[in-house]
Amino acid sequence: MSLRRSIYKTPAQLRLMIAPGLATAASLAAARAAMRPGVSTLELDAAAEAAIVALGGTSNFKLEAGYRHTVCASINEEVVHGIPTDRRLAAGDIVSIDSGAVIDGWNGDAAFTFVIPDPSRPELVAAREELSRVTEQSLWHGIARLAVARHLNEVGEAIEDYVESQGSYGILTDYVGHGIGRSMHEAPPVFNYRVRQKGPDVKPGLVVAIEPMVVLGSIETFVREDEWTVATSDLKAAAHWEHSVAVHKDGIWVLTAEDGGASGLKPLGITPVPIP
Repeated sequence: MSLRRSIYKTPAQLRLMIAPGLATAASLAAARAAMRPGVSTLELDAAAEAAIVALGGTSNFKLEAGYRHTVCASINEEVVHGIPTDRRLAAGDIVSIDSGAVIDGWNGDAAFTFVIPDPSRPELVAAREELSRVTEQSLWHGIARLAVARHLNEVGEAIEDYVESQGSYGILTDYVGHGIGRSMHEAPPVFNYRVRQKGPDVKPGLVVAIEPMVVLGSIETFVREDEWTVATSDLKAAAHWEHSVAVHKDGIWVLTAEDGGASGLKPLGITPVPIP
């Protein structure tokens, strides 16, 4: 008889998750630094991979069956799982980069969204930047709730409350966050919206990847012919932000943020505590 693996990590296991989290953060920083009009998403992929390798890690995305890249690069109406190609970014594009690293068998996973400046289309850029801002801030509101929550599904409540307070945006319901540890995708699911169930207890050892995906229009999506890329059915813009977050005996720590989430959480009155 097999025993179900606990969703809660030991203190020693939490410490082992610090390195892959930082390698993931470095890969996203490298991709962001390379992002400009004319650069291809394959070039962003190469920059992210080099950053992971430099820190002694490997890409965990490449461990997904049939996937051969370090990042997912989703442009404009693409929400998640976009495959890097020789497509070159253009002014005004909204681009989401999702990356992950594995070191010593432990995983990190995170994502950010960036809008390429375009002085000729200020209204388009402003709307897309606001979409990205709302999505990122909804992530931080979800992380802040995790710091004080009794049950995991309070996170989705906080994300939905924030997004709804900012205007008419849609939160994808077909794709949600997840636990993370020995595998990149583990139980439990992490919803970005209210659900009836309370979810598991928030207690030391819980590690989750929180990743709201927010759109300017309908939440209906389809998968492109490449069998990976998820795009909005109405072809309106999307944004995706994600962090891997650990709960420990002294508080929470954002594993995929260089500062543990201090800058993102400070406006919300939460101070992250390093994993002891």
